Amino acid sequence: MRTLYLRICATTVLVMIISSFIAFIAANTYYQYNLKPYNNNKVTHMAEQIKAFYEDNPEIDLYAYLENIGKLGYQFYLVNNQEEGAFYGPGFRDKNIDQDTITHVLKGNVYHGIIQFPTGLFITGFFDNTLKNTIGVPLEVNGKTYAMFIRPNLEIQFGEMRIFFALLILLSIILSIIFVLISTRYVVKPIVKLTEATKMLARGKYNIKLDFRRRDEIGTLASHFSVMAKSIGQLEEMRQEFVSNVSHEIQSPLASIQGFSHTLLSKDLPEEQRREYLLIIEDESRRMSQLSKQLLTLASLDKEEAILETTAFDVSSQIRQVLFMTEWNWREKEIAIKMELPETYVKGDSKLLYQVWVNLITNSIKFTEEGGTISLHVWQENKTCTVEIQDTGIGIAESDLPHIFQRFYRSDKSRNRKEGSSGLGLAIVDKIVEMHQGHIEVTSDLGQGTTFRIHLPTE
Repeated sequence: MRTLYLRICATTVLVMIISSFIAFIAANTYYQYNLKPYNNNKVTHMAEQIKAFYEDNPEIDLYAYLENIGKLGYQFYLVNNQEEGAFYGPGFRDKNIDQDTITHVLKGNVYHGIIQFPTGLFITGFFDNTLKNTIGVPLEVNGKTYAMFIRPNLEIQFGEMRIFFALLILLSIILSIIFVLISTRYVVKPIVKLTEATKMLARGKYNIKLDFRRRDEIGTLASHFSVMAKSIGQLEEMRQEFVSNVSHEIQSPLASIQGFSHTLLSKDLPEEQRREYLLIIEDESRRMSQLSKQLLTLASLDKEEAILETTAFDVSSQIRQVLFMTEWNWREKEIAIKMELPETYVKGDSKLLYQVWVNLITNSIKFTEEGGTISLHVWQENKTCTVEIQDTGIGIAESDLPHIFQRFYRSDKSRNRKEGSSGLGLAIVDKIVEMHQGHIEVTSDLGQGTTFRIHLPTE
C-alpha cells in the first residue's frame, strides 16, 4: 500500500506541476496576444499625456517634472541627438537601446517597444525592466527635440502585489502537497483494510466485517466485499456439508454391502437367508449407482448452464410417457391417476425436463399411500406453461418446505432411506427449472398431500 500511497501522491504532484506549466503557457499566450497590445496602448497614452502636459506648460522645469513623475512609479530616459541622455526614476536593468531607435523617435515617430518586445514561450515582457521594453515619443524642449522613453516601474506599482501573489502561490503549492499527503492516506487506508481482509479470506476466515461508513466507490466496494465474503463462507459451509453428506450416503451402503458380503462367506448360512442378503446387496448397489448418477447430473448442471439443447416439444405428451414408464409402480399401489393434459408446447431441453417429470411423479408415487390419487394438470397462460402435479400422499411439514430443494435434505430421513432416496432429486429438479428461466411453487399439508406447480416460459 505504501507504493500505492506514494504513487497517488507523486501522480497528484506531477499533475499540479503539469497543470501549472500548462496554465503558465496559456496565461503567457493570452498576454502576448491580448494584454500586450492593450498594455502598449495604455503606456503610449501615458507618454502622450506627459508630453502634452509639458508642452502646454513649458515654463516648468522638465528635469524636476520628470524626477517627480519617476518617484510616482515611472522610469524615464531622455536623450537628444547628441546622444546626451539622462535617467529619471528607478534605474533600468538593461540600459542598452539602438541608436536607430533613438533617431527614429527624434524624427517625430513613436517607438512601441512594448509591443515589439520579443515573443517567446517563457518570455513575459510585462515584467522585463529593460530600456528596449518602453514607449518612445519625441519631446520639444526649448526648441530642441528629445527622445523620451517611458515605462511603468512595476517594482513600485506592483511590488507588494508581486510578493503577495508569490507568497500566495508558494503557500498554495505547499499546502496542496500537505493536504494531498493527508487526503491520500485517507483514501488509501480503506484499501489497506481491504487488502488485510483479502488475506484473511485467503486463509479461510470468512467472518469479515468492514465498517466503512462511506457512500463513494470504496464504500460500495467494501460493502460488496463483505457480501462476497459472507457468500463464500456460506458456499464453504455448503461444500463441507455436501462432502459430509456424500461420504455418509456412500458409507452407509458400503457398510451394508461389506457386512452382508462377509456374512455370505459363512458355509452354514441357509439358502433362503443367503438369497435375502444378496437382494439387500443388490438394493444397496442400486442405491449407490443412483446416487452416483445424480451426483454426476448435478455436477454437469452446475458446471455450465449453456448446455441446454432447446427445442419446441409437447410437454403433455412427455408427461404421458413418464406415466407409461411408471405404470407398474402406481398400478401396484392402486393409485388413481387424474389427467388434464392438453397439447401444450414449450421451448426447452426435452431431456432435462423429462428428468423433472420423472423425479416429481416418482416422488408422488413413492409417498402416496395405496389407494391414493395423483392429479396431473397442464395449462398455458400469458406465454407461461404451468405443470401441476398433485398427490394425496403423506405431505411435507411447513418447517421443511423452505429446505426441500437443498441437496441431501430429507424431511423424514428414516423413511426416505428406506425408500432409497438420496435427497438429490428435488435439487436436480430445481436446478433444471432455474436453467429454463422458470420457477417452482410448492404447497403441502401433513397427511393431506403435496402440490408442485412448475412455471416455464413457452418461448
